[in-house]
Amino acid sequence: MFGDMMSQMQEMQDQMQKQLAAQSFTAEAGPVSVTCTGAREITNVKINTAEIDLDDAEGLEDLIVVATNRALEKAAEYEASQAGSMMNDMLPGGLGGMLGQ
Repeated sequence: MFGDMMSQMQEMQDQMQKQLAAQSFTAEAGPVSVTCTGAREITNVKINTAEIDLDDAEGLEDLIVVATNRALEKAAEYEASQAGSMMNDMLPGGLGGMLGQ
């Protein structure tokens, strides 16, 4: 019984990782847009060069950091909500609600 439960948990975790990798999250900071997957892999960075001061490298670097952090935060929030749902699904009928899930 315990082995079956562990196997089920592993399958659910594997499924969640695949689902996370398939999700895409984009965030912007001014002219900078960063996209990442739910697995927190940066997949794209766009910079609208018409809206930046090409002489202000430090400002551009700051915008890239901000947009990246925002995209990663969106991915983390999604992962947390999915993990909560997964745990709620694993608990016997109605117990998830008792635990605030």
